Amino acid sequence: MKNQRLIFVVATIVCLVPLASFGAEWRVPGDYATIQAAINSTSVLAGDKIIVGSGEHAGALVTKAVEIKGEDGAAITSGPAHSSGLIMGFRMLAGSNGCSISHLRFTVDLAIMNGDAVHDVSVSHCTFENSIQAVSNWRGNSWQITHNDIIDLRTRNGGGIGVLIGDFTGGTVVDNVVAHNKITGALHMGANEKGKYNGSGIVLYADFRWGRLGAAAIQYNQVMKNKIAMTSDNPVLVDIVAVELTDTRNNPGIIPPVINNNKIMFNDWRDTAKGYAWTPDNLDAYNAISRNLGKNRGHGLHPHVFGPE
Repeated sequence: MKNQRLIFVVATIVCLVPLASFGAEWRVPGDYATIQAAINSTSVLAGDKIIVGSGEHAGALVTKAVEIKGEDGAAITSGPAHSSGLIMGFRMLAGSNGCSISHLRFTVDLAIMNGDAVHDVSVSHCTFENSIQAVSNWRGNSWQITHNDIIDLRTRNGGGIGVLIGDFTGGTVVDNVVAHNKITGALHMGANEKGKYNGSGIVLYADFRWGRLGAAAIQYNQVMKNKIAMTSDNPVLVDIVAVELTDTRNNPGIIPPVINNNKIMFNDWRDTAKGYAWTPDNLDAYNAISRNLGKNRGHGLHPHVFGPE
């Protein structure tokens, strides 16, 4: 579908009114054999829509502000390799600010992850099955992660995360919205799992480990109206927390903390044994945390989360 302009005729006056400008629409398969081929094509421009048809598909490295939308049960079952050897679905790189991913089913390890500080990303109406990390937003602002189903999670001496908003480069991470998602099922142990941490349904994460710069601020993000009902198949080894806020330095003397002024409200974590975890413990004094269903407490430090290396 090419760009369209509507022409209105009113009485004897002819007005050319550019009410809306729509990007072109491309189909995979059809116009292109793979999603990556569509993104790489010089004919596919920012603002265009890539419709992914039924069947199993490989994900892609996203370098344009395109809309990627599945239909008829389209599934992402393979994709680019992460440096850890895990398989990604979509990895957003420079140039993909404003991209959108919706109505797809993911069965890969790291389903959606940004490799650069990509902003204004929308992830909606997707289903994630047995991910190590379903949606991982490192350094990105103004993401909308809404109306997704995350069913089961896995560990690999880390991970076991539904949605991550974080930084390790000393930046500021703001205005992300995680809302109306369902995170349900079981946390499964990976091979040779060593444990001593918890998985997380949703986590805001300032990573200062191994000399990293962590975050200057993680603030004004919203975690709202999510349903988190998770159990672990081995809670002694790795249990799961519904919502986690973690500064890995675990120093309550840093005032104000870098994780501040976020809203954690109207979530339902009653069916998760450990509802929340704040590290350090005083983060609840610097963030708006109220009207959530369930009051259980857990520990949240991760030995390893998978980033955009």
